[in-house]
Amino acid sequence: MFDLNAVQAAIREAGFDGWLLYDFRGLNILAQRVVGLAGKKSLLSRRWFYYVPATGEPKKLVHAIEPASLDHLPGTQKVTYRRWQELEAGVGSLVSGAKKVAMEYSPRNANPYIGRVDAGTIELVKSFGCDVVASGDLIQQFEAVWDADQEKSHFEAAKHCREAYNVAFAFIAAEIKAHGKVMETAIQARILKHFADNGMTTYSPPIVGVGPHSGDPHFDTSPATDMPVEKGSFVLIDLWAKMDRPRAVYADYTRTAFIGDVVPEKYAKVFTVVAAARDAAIKCVKDAFAAKRPLRGWEVDNATRAVIEAAGYGENYPHRTGHNIGQEVHGNGGHIDGFETRDDRQIIPRTCFSIEPGIYLPEFGVRSEVDVYIDATGNVHVTGGDLQTEIHKIIV
Repeated sequence: MFDLNAVQAAIREAGFDGWLLYDFRGLNILAQRVVGLAGKKSLLSRRWFYYVPATGEPKKLVHAIEPASLDHLPGTQKVTYRRWQELEAGVGSLVSGAKKVAMEYSPRNANPYIGRVDAGTIELVKSFGCDVVASGDLIQQFEAVWDADQEKSHFEAAKHCREAYNVAFAFIAAEIKAHGKVMETAIQARILKHFADNGMTTYSPPIVGVGPHSGDPHFDTSPATDMPVEKGSFVLIDLWAKMDRPRAVYADYTRTAFIGDVVPEKYAKVFTVVAAARDAAIKCVKDAFAAKRPLRGWEVDNATRAVIEAAGYGENYPHRTGHNIGQEVHGNGGHIDGFETRDDRQIIPRTCFSIEPGIYLPEFGVRSEVDVYIDATGNVHVTGGDLQTEIHKIIV
C-alpha cells in the first residue's frame, strides 16, 4: 500500500522537491512497485506519470483510454492527455516550480539497476528547468526494504537452501559409491527436486561446477558441458531460491567441496584467502552498525577486495563483492560494489545483500557466499547457517 506520508518524509529528508514516478509498458518495475501497479496492472499500454511533491498533494498524468489507472493513489489533481503535445505540457505542469526532481535515473548509467527511465523522458523533464537526480536511496526505502512476511520468507528459504547442501553432498557420496561418478547435471537436478519438495521456486537452476568449471564465475551447468564429479574432484555449488508465494524474497549461497578425505593444499590455500575476505566484509558491516555509522556498499567491497589483493589474487577477482537480495535474487537495493560500479547508496535496516568474494583460476575457482540481513533495529544477521570455515570433505 502506498504510504504518502512516508514517501514525502523520505523526499524531504533527501532534500528533493519531488519524486516523479513514470512507466511505459512495464519498463520501470521500480515505479510500478512503489505505486502498487506491479502484476496485471503493469500491462497498461500508455505512459503514466505520478508526481509526489515534498509537501502538498500528488499529481497524476494518464492517457484518455486508461483514465483510472492511478485512481487508487492519493491526489485529486489529474490531467488526462490524448495528443503528444498534451503529454509534454502535462509533464511540465507536474513539475512546475520544482528544481530538484528524483527519477529512476543513474548519471552515466553507473547503476543500471536504478536507471529505468529512458534518456528522452529525462530530457523532457529537464526541459522544464528541473535538475533530475537519482532516486536510488528513495527506491531502497520503498522497494528493497522487507516487511515482516518477507523477512520470514527469507529465513525459511535460507533454512531450505542450507539443507540443500546436505542433500547434494549426500547424493554425491551415494552416487560415487554406487557408480564411481555423478554428473554435474544430476546434482543440479537433485537440488531442484529438494526445492520443489519444500515449496520453493527459482528463476534459474543452480550452478554445479567441477574443476575448471568452478573457475567460471557464471558457469552454466548444462548437458552440453556436463562433466563427472568423482574421487579427487573439487566442486563448487551456487544455489538460490525463494518460497513459492507472492512477494517472497530469495536466499543465495555458495559452498565448495572436495571428494576425498584430505583436501589438497592448492585448494585449501585459496579457500583460506576467500574466507578471510568474506569475514572482512562481515566485520566491516557489523562494525559500522555497532558504531551507528553510515555505510555504503562500496566501502564493504573495498574491505573485501583489499584482502584478496594483498594475497596476490586481485586479477583473479573479476566481480563485485555482493548484490542486494529481494523478490529478484539480484534485487534493487544497495549492492556491495566499489568495483563494477561505485555504489554509494547507504546500507539500511530491513535490507539484505550477499557477500560472495571469489578467486578464479584456470584449473579451479573458489567462492564463499553468505547473505547478510540488517534487521529493523540495526542488528546484523548472517543467514544460511554456519559459515564455511574449510572446504567440505565428501568421504567415499
